Amino acid sequence: MTLNLDGLIPATVLPMTEDGQIDEPALRSYIRWVVDQGPVALAINVDTGEGPHLTHDEKVRVLKIVGDVTDTPIVAGLAGPSTDAAVRQARDFRDAGASALLVFPIPAYLSEPLDVRVPVRYHEAIAAVGLPLILFQLQPALAGLNFEPETLRAIASVEGVVAIKEASFDARRFVDTARLIEELPRPITLLTGNDNFILESFMLGATGALIGFGAVMTGEQVAMIDAWRAGRIDEAKALGRRVQRLADVVFARPVGDYRVRLKECLRILGVLESAHVRLPLLPLDDAERARLADVLAEVGLLAEEAVLAGR
Repeated sequence: MTLNLDGLIPATVLPMTEDGQIDEPALRSYIRWVVDQGPVALAINVDTGEGPHLTHDEKVRVLKIVGDVTDTPIVAGLAGPSTDAAVRQARDFRDAGASALLVFPIPAYLSEPLDVRVPVRYHEAIAAVGLPLILFQLQPALAGLNFEPETLRAIASVEGVVAIKEASFDARRFVDTARLIEELPRPITLLTGNDNFILESFMLGATGALIGFGAVMTGEQVAMIDAWRAGRIDEAKALGRRVQRLADVVFARPVGDYRVRLKECLRILGVLESAHVRLPLLPLDDAERARLADVLAEVGLLAEEAVLAGR
């Protein structure tokens, strides 16, 4: 299967039952809803899908379910934290149907200065499993870190690395990363993970978007990216304003609540029956649910009568 990363790669949510178990029928239905809107791949078991709160066996099960539903390429989140654990996970995820791996930052990186050999050897070991790797620069507010340029340059040079998800939520850093990638002997794909400036990321050099906000307004984002790439700039900007309006509400402080906010949006829209999350994540209060319903109506996704029902 050819891995095309130029387009929208939604980081999907994971439907849960009230007691925090994976809701498999709801997951199958939701994945069908997403893929029908034209993403180029799916990001599974990443932060949006509550990957950090799943067991290894659950992650494998989720990958198999998604693979049963669609032949859309799957980017699986991989979080270590040790090299041996990461390699075992990579093999199991490959065997469960993953097409590529999104390699999360690990606690061993949280040293200043970071010895560049640590992330380089970590990625080399994972790459030996044989799947394409996507680097991940993630804002510290979501338990990530921003790499120093020399470190990023070294990791990007690892054989098997094909892309980077840049999710610093910092436009200046994004531009610096784009320039660094352009100067690499073997350029890699620049994916935005910045839900706070989605269309603008394409203006600044991204060719794809691997983002949590892709879990909702999926069709609008696919259309926005298509319009931008086709040179229909006014159309892209109009879609971008609608997309960004809701994204800014979903990713408001505290940013970690974006996962349950996405599920609430999908519940209000009728895509999911419930917005349950696994502890220690918490549900939203009624006031925030009402706020989401209002903004969904504002961006044209919800009729007025449905706003009241969504609350």
